[in-house]
Amino acid sequence: MAEWTIERVAARFEEAAWTAQDLPPVKVQGYVNCWPAIARQAWEGYADETRECRIQPSPEAVDRMLETMRWVLWLEEEQRHLIWMRAERQGWKEISRRFACCNRTAQRRWQQALRQVADRLNG
Repeated sequence: MAEWTIERVAARFEEAAWTAQDLPPVKVQGYVNCWPAIARQAWEGYADETRECRIQPSPEAVDRMLETMRWVLWLEEEQRHLIWMRAERQGWKEISRRFACCNRTAQRRWQQALRQVADRLNG
């Protein structure tokens, strides 16, 4: 495999964030409904707000997400939050407000954390 760069590591974290967002929600098991399902007509389905149409991530995407989630064990907690916030495409203004620093400092810390992961992956 080619050498890991900051851009490749950042793209992998971004893909992991999107994959985690696309996973089905976790629900409490064991509750059942005894009422019969209502057979709706086609025109009634358009106004149904409770129905979500989600595309399930592929098994390969889930495997890559789990591998990426193991990488965060190499980082400190603040670095984990920083990388994950940026992977979710939050703006630098929100990130710098969360970490009480200026935008440029947050960007440098983000690059430093990604460099640390890339160096570890490259051996």
